[in-house]
Amino acid sequence: IKYSVAKEERVNKRIFLVCLMFIVGMLVDQLVFSQGSEINTWPQFRGANASGVANAEQDPPIEFGPAENVLWKTPVISGMSSPCIWGDRIFLTGFDKEKQQLQVLCYQRSDGKLIWNRMVPAKEIEPFHLTGSPADATPATDGERIYVHFGSYGLLCYDFAGNLLWTIELPVSTNKFGTGTSPIVVDNLVILIVIRPQKQRYLLAVDSRSGQQIWKQSVRASHASPIRWGKELVVHGSHHITGYRLADGSPVWWIKVKTSGTSTPVVSDSMLYVGSWTQWGEENQRIKLPSYHDLLKKYDTDLDSLVSKQEFPKVFEISRRPEVQELPNANINIVDYWGFVDKNNNKYIDRSEWNKYLDIYTQIAIDHGLLAIKSGGSGNITASHVLWKENKSIPEVPSPLFYKGRIYMIKNGGIVTCLEALTGKLLYRTRLKAAGPYFSSPIAANDRIYIASAKGTVVVFAVGDELKVLARNELGEKIKATPAIVDDKLYVRTAKHLYAFGK
Repeated sequence: IKYSVAKEERVNKRIFLVCLMFIVGMLVDQLVFSQGSEINTWPQFRGANASGVANAEQDPPIEFGPAENVLWKTPVISGMSSPCIWGDRIFLTGFDKEKQQLQVLCYQRSDGKLIWNRMVPAKEIEPFHLTGSPADATPATDGERIYVHFGSYGLLCYDFAGNLLWTIELPVSTNKFGTGTSPIVVDNLVILIVIRPQKQRYLLAVDSRSGQQIWKQSVRASHASPIRWGKELVVHGSHHITGYRLADGSPVWWIKVKTSGTSTPVVSDSMLYVGSWTQWGEENQRIKLPSYHDLLKKYDTDLDSLVSKQEFPKVFEISRRPEVQELPNANINIVDYWGFVDKNNNKYIDRSEWNKYLDIYTQIAIDHGLLAIKSGGSGNITASHVLWKENKSIPEVPSPLFYKGRIYMIKNGGIVTCLEALTGKLLYRTRLKAAGPYFSSPIAANDRIYIASAKGTVVVFAVGDELKVLARNELGEKIKATPAIVDDKLYVRTAKHLYAFGK
């Protein structure tokens, strides 16, 4: 009996040790995975919570180009989505123009090899601007599944092997500027801003595993992506900035502001920064318009005290973008936006319509600017929680960057602005000597800022109170997607290639 007890104790001890070793092994694996995931992920548009900031101790190259510090490059079809990265996988979306086919693509990060691509069964392709793409939304991932959005189809979920797990079909977008917004993953929820015809405008939260709707909440139109701010989701939309409760989507606070809702906000621990851009916000974009008396005098050819659409010249500018004259529709003519003035749609502009338009034209610029918003508000916080505002050189598309106590913005023409984040004090505003339009948002790593112009120049400069350019890297192709930084490497999507740069 003593022998049997002793033997049983030894067996139990052995089982205990094996279990202990198994548990320790799991903890070690979990720790290694956690550390690895911090280094090897860029899980959505602009990385973690759309911050644009690489994880600590990342050291991507400063100088690079088609023949310098290239680890690999691989051809890609057209598209404006940015790299989404997890471990050794890079996910993109694309649009085959010849076949009119939308695709989801997965590349091997180590060598750029295409692992799989999946065709999206869209019955028609949404309208999009000449400078845009129907593949403009960046995928999001939680390390197990990939979530992609197309304005031509809806929301789709794949596993890492490319198997389709679930879909949510939505009506085709009819916005001529496309949808723009990208999905995000928060606490096992996939969050998406849905902007569709018939006034289908809502913030949608679905279960990441099943695709089942958890909640949805009406919102104003938005081209930006939602972000998390504590227990809230922030949406930068047309004429509003709103914080919604993550648990159920109910609105917590809001700010009324005339804005196009194009750029994604960024946060610090206690502050929110939103680039509120409007068409006529910058002084050099506004044109002095005539009074109605002068309008009649010049264009009322039939002397009926009205100005018809036919009487207006084809070139009658109401707004211009002086820094990007090479882009289509850089300048806006009234005949192209007739409905903004002719409210009763009778093809004539009368005195009251013109005067109302002049009032809007002169007032809309008031809300144009970068807003710094403090946390903790409820209800309408327009007058109480905006700590400071900068109203010059606000980007139309690129999102602001918060990094090392400073805010960075890049405007068309390569105009960079650096502000003190707490106070809004202007530290500098100058040109990067990389002209042209900007669609890509700035990112940061290792006390350096990386900014890509649409013409293909990636400027790298040092963090500080003065501009110190470290390199101007010419890639020779257009860049509209935002780069990603993972594992000391810089990943850049150009018009025709996906590059991996490293030392």
